[in-house]
Amino acid sequence: FPPDPKPRISIQPLSSNPFSDSAAISLRSLCQFVAKKLVGSEIMKFLEYTPLERINGFLHHLNLGECTIKGSLEAYSYTDSFSPAEYLLSRSSRKTLIYLVLTLSRMYPDCDFSAMKAHQFFTEETWETFKQIFDNYMIGASKEWVEENGDTSLLEALYRALDEVVNLPECEIYSYDPDSDADPFLEKGAIWSFSFFFYNRKLKRVVTFCFCCVSNLMGIDNLSNEEDGEIFDDMDM
Repeated sequence: FPPDPKPRISIQPLSSNPFSDSAAISLRSLCQFVAKKLVGSEIMKFLEYTPLERINGFLHHLNLGECTIKGSLEAYSYTDSFSPAEYLLSRSSRKTLIYLVLTLSRMYPDCDFSAMKAHQFFTEETWETFKQIFDNYMIGASKEWVEENGDTSLLEALYRALDEVVNLPECEIYSYDPDSDADPFLEKGAIWSFSFFFYNRKLKRVVTFCFCCVSNLMGIDNLSNEEDGEIFDDMDM
């Protein structure tokens, strides 16, 4: 059975957080600006890549018995028609933040990200910290991949797919880890959930990778509770 919810691998925070309050970024103003830019525009373009689709097909609904693994990779490019410099000048970390918020807004247009504080949600990662999390939480999925494909591991296939789209050595990697109430990626019954952004500043491309584990026992437990309730209702107390 997959690990319990998020005893996160120890990741040391950056000595200088690019998304700290000291950056004086108004996320509410930023998101309002982003929303206006997105309306009727082609700021972002969804990219189709066969290697990503192959992994998406495998992780769409991977039933492991007591739980189901769900994963999704999405690639986007930012067009030359939009530059973050129109809103926040010179600071590369601020430009990165805009691109990340743009991506979230494109993926979940009905969600309001304006109330979030960036430094509480986005954490800069490395491939090694991502690999640690992946290896610890995706053991079952990785075994199933090898049984079905055999040619290479799931992590290797993922690396190659990401590298083809965003050239991983040149990427900045961020994790998105908000409170559960503010997490649009979190599904009902989720045991754990992770969201990563692989951003290539030079190519103006980003790949999102969201994966979670959903309990298959929740429905059984609810049914059992309902049946127990019916039994007690029928009893003459």
